Amino acid sequence: LQRNKIVDTIVFFGSARFKSTDSYYRKAKELSNKLTKWNMENFTDEHRYVITSGAGPGIMEAANKGAHEAGGMSIGLGISLPFEQTNNKWITKGLNFVFHYFFMRKFWFIYKTKGIVVWPGGFGTLDELFDVLTLLQCKKITRKIPIILFGSEFWNGLINWESMIKHGTISREDLDLFVIIDSVDDAFEYMINNMQK
Repeated sequence: LQRNKIVDTIVFFGSARFKSTDSYYRKAKELSNKLTKWNMENFTDEHRYVITSGAGPGIMEAANKGAHEAGGMSIGLGISLPFEQTNNKWITKGLNFVFHYFFMRKFWFIYKTKGIVVWPGGFGTLDELFDVLTLLQCKKITRKIPIILFGSEFWNGLINWESMIKHGTISREDLDLFVIIDSVDDAFEYMINNMQK
């Protein structure tokens, strides 16, 4: 990362199971593409935001492919698993990493990120999301990181946020740690207006 002068990233988390024909895949690719073009038009090589994914298929592939098709760089932070794929082919050469330990991979996702988009996903995606939310809630991360949960039907159907407040397990202010958004344009505007420069 240092050799490529990468200081800031925008991380995409999401399911490995979405196919390229799926709506979430297409939207993730579109958002990655828009953010990469915005980045290339507004920032120099000395300061830029590089799309980063978990390097696998599905949403991860969509993020890397969108950046690639925009002519920009993207990072893949993969994980060695006994049953899963190799890293996707859209990651920029030299920015394709494979981790043995999940905790080290999550550290590198968060360490340089200035924004996170979380797409529908399974246990791995939820683990990544709640790790970041916990670090922000407990002030282990003190910088502002805009977090977008993309797809209200999925997120509001999955987690009853109001029930958590009602039972006192989180405060209403904790819901300010993220926004739920349904359109690529809204996600793009929210991200570029809320990332720390």
